[in-house]
Amino acid sequence: MILKAFKTKSNQKYVNSLLQNRKAMVNGNKVRTIGVLLHDNEFSEFEVFRAYFEELNLTSPKHKIIAFTLDDKFESSQWESYFSPKDFGWKGKINNIDLQSFINENYDVLISYYKTNNVFLNLITAASKANLKVGLNRLDERLFDLIIDIEPKDFKTFKVEFRKYLKILKKI
Repeated sequence: MILKAFKTKSNQKYVNSLLQNRKAMVNGNKVRTIGVLLHDNEFSEFEVFRAYFEELNLTSPKHKIIAFTLDDKFESSQWESYFSPKDFGWKGKINNIDLQSFINENYDVLISYYKTNNVFLNLITAASKANLKVGLNRLDERLFDLIIDIEPKDFKTFKVEFRKYLKILKKI
């Protein structure tokens, strides 16, 4: 239990160092690829994202949706990819190849679709190489370029607001 707390603290220090060195550089390119990061306790219907991307005429096969679960023994064919606390080491080390490739992908937009303050989700958001980072929570505003402050269950409002901001930013 004590080791778990130290590991979490070590990962939080890593997130803080990433955010301290972060320079927001949102470019004017149109959106082609989107990464989505979910927390399974808050929202687990990833198919609504696929349908929404089609509504926006974003049909790239490079869209990726991954989910975080607290259950280390979780098995599901529902999600493309998922990860749990066991996929993290000390000082921000990632022990999952799929998760590392998600972080290294240069998505045009990363949607961090979670409201809770979770060090592992924050680590993925902070480490991501995405151009525009969109989030739902205001707990650490340094993580995101755009915050749409809604509850994860309110996907209908998210769709309207996300489209509106993409148009304002001339991304679609």
